[in-house]
Amino acid sequence: MPATNVAATTIAAIAAKLGVAARRFDIDILPRCDSTNAVLLSRAEAGAPSGTVVIAEEQTAGRGRRGRIWFASPGDSLTFSLLWRFAPGTAPAGLSLAVGVAVTRALTIVGAGKTALKWPNDILKDGRKLGGILVELVPGAPHAAVIGIGINLRLPVGMPEDVCAASTAIDATGAAADVNELLAALLGELLATLEIFATEGFAAIRPEWMARHAWQDARVSLSTDFAPPREGICRGVDTDGALLLEVDGRVERVLSGEVSLRRA
Repeated sequence: MPATNVAATTIAAIAAKLGVAARRFDIDILPRCDSTNAVLLSRAEAGAPSGTVVIAEEQTAGRGRRGRIWFASPGDSLTFSLLWRFAPGTAPAGLSLAVGVAVTRALTIVGAGKTALKWPNDILKDGRKLGGILVELVPGAPHAAVIGIGINLRLPVGMPEDVCAASTAIDATGAAADVNELLAALLGELLATLEIFATEGFAAIRPEWMARHAWQDARVSLSTDFAPPREGICRGVDTDGALLLEVDGRVERVLSGEVSLRRA
């Protein structure tokens, strides 16, 4: 396939592919920024409307969960953030998981093949990381969220060897979509999913997340910042998006941490 090119992204092309749904978004494309989440959090605090989207052709200080660096180089990654304002009182529990479902739907639409979800925020393809999600609540407005999404279009040159070995990219899948089609699919599926989340919460989306769960009933290792790693059997998630980890026959709810597959 021709190389997917983020520099070819245009608001008009995205809007044309979105159709009437384009009215729900206010899209801005930046040639360069430190982090789309950081830019959009600042705009959100200044009163930016729900549906504001910031796309970066180059992101110099992208980040993932727990302060990790998101490795990207110009044209190799699709990086964007979406501001969504829910009704006051809406609980954000499970939001990153709901977003994951929307992302996998969109990837299916553009022909990227079968993808899977790893709790709490990774998109996998053939067991390797294809993309990630970072949801941050707007300070002073816990019902407003900035949803950051990064997807590898190609594996960046200079990516550390260990990270590269655990990663994959859309170009490696034989997908035929251009970046505008991919963005339109992502925004369209995010719109549909967030509207359901706003009224019914993650509980309504959980069955689909479970169907896409990469490590359902697999033996895994769980690591956190404040305790030694623990091993158990991954039983999916509950209606609030908490991980269900079975340890010694007892199922525990886990709200944060990092899960890795335990090799036999």
